[in-house]
Amino acid sequence: MNGDFADIVTYPPKRFKGIVAIQMRNHAEDVDKLMVRLVAYLNGQPGTEHYLGKLLVVEVSRIRIRE
Repeated sequence: MNGDFADIVTYPPKRFKGIVAIQMRNHAEDVDKLMVRLVAYLNGQPGTEHYLGKLLVVEVSRIRIRE
């Protein structure tokens, strides 16, 4: 819930095989919605090469991708 892995200065996405940061913003009741969004996205992009060097910021209303 603190978002440390979404800090691209501390954790540059290009140095990793992929980072997923789930943005709950202290709203644990949103976990189910976040997981539905994330699983749907993962099912649409099954190849691991899609995630290399990227940061996926999962929010209730969207998924942002940073490289």
